Parts: sequence; C-alpha cells; structure tokens
Amino acid sequence: MTDAPDGTGAALDERAPTQLYLITPPRIDDLDGFADRLAEALDAGPVACLQIRLKDVDDDTVRRATERLLTVAHAREVPVLMNDRPDLAQETGCDGVHVGQEDTPYAEARRLLGGRAMIGVTCKASRHLAMEAAEAGADYVAFGAFFATGTKDATTRAPLEILEWWQDIALTPCVAIGGITPENCGPLVAAGADFLAVVGSVWNHPQGPGAAVRAFEKAMAGA
Repeated sequence: MTDAPDGTGAALDERAPTQLYLITPPRIDDLDGFADRLAEALDAGPVACLQIRLKDVDDDTVRRATERLLTVAHAREVPVLMNDRPDLAQETGCDGVHVGQEDTPYAEARRLLGGRAMIGVTCKASRHLAMEAAEAGADYVAFGAFFATGTKDATTRAPLEILEWWQDIALTPCVAIGGITPENCGPLVAAGADFLAVVGSVWNHPQGPGAAVRAFEKAMAGA
C-alpha cells in the first residue's frame, strides 16, 4: 500500500490508481491447492496485499495456513495482513493486521506490532470512527459493506458518498469492501476507493482467480 496517513500521500488529483486487496475465503480445506490458486491470482495482475481471514478454526490451523501463504505472497513482494489477531500476526511474521470495531483496539495492536507494521481499521459507514482511526495513525480505514455479500453478515451498508467525502478531507488511504465484483466496482473507483477488498468474486470466479484479477484490472482501468 502506497499512500501514508501522515500527510505524505498523493494529493487528490494525483491519487494512485485503485488497487486490489485480496482476502482469503473464511475456510480453506485444501491448503496446497489454495496456495496454487493464490499464486495464480497474484501472478495475474497487481495486488496490493493479502489478508488472511479464517473463521471458526483453531489457532494452529491459522498458523499453518499463514506459514504456507506467506511464502507465496512474499515471493511476489505482496504484504500479508492477519485479520483480528495482532498476536498471531506477530508470531507468524505477517506484515500487519486488520482490526474491526469489536476486535483488539488499534492502540493495542500498534503496541504489539510496532510502528513499522501495517494496521488497518474497519469503520463500516462511520465518519467519526474513520477520523478517529486516521488520527490515531492507522495505515488505512475500511468502509463497507457497499453491496450485498455472502462472505459475512454485513449489518451496515455504506454509501458511495463516504468515499468522496474521505478523499476530500483525508490523506489516509481507504478500502472499500462488501460484495464487490468487476461488474459493480466502477462507481467505487470513481468515488475514490484506494483499494477494493475482494473475496468471493475472485476465489469463486468461473474462470479461476487469475481471470478474476484480470477482470478487475480491466474494470478499474476503465472506471
């Protein structure tokens, strides 16, 4: 991720192109097979980072998956974030962590991981939470859900206007999440999303994850 929260990011009229932010599916049954699919996705086009987000599994399963997927991502110079768990992020050598509003507080995650780690914060559709996170030093804020999603229970829908507002008032990058596909991502790009967080639209693409990444790249370039 390129822009910084401390005022060193690009000005609005020089904003870097929107990039993909990959999130793993919540369950991975065939780790070696998924590692191959991840490599296919990362080799197909630019990807800003990978978030490991496994749900309803024990810590050892997360550790094994992270060890395997870190190798794939780091070989391609793609940073890896852990969802929710700064302790496991530190233990497994991840580049940072993504925390939600009900997870480890940002300040505690920063204390555990240090100043060099990448830490992002879920802000749903709250301008107040986003401003708080940015002022605290978060590397990015995440808004959503923008569309219906089957990946998680989205209790909040975010309006496009929140991306436009954020680009007007902040330099901290913003991530859009929630049901994003190559077909519907154009308005998010136009509204100012720095990153598009995607899950099912990549891993469930009928032509495979590589085709999905290429479709997103084409869609984002044409937005």
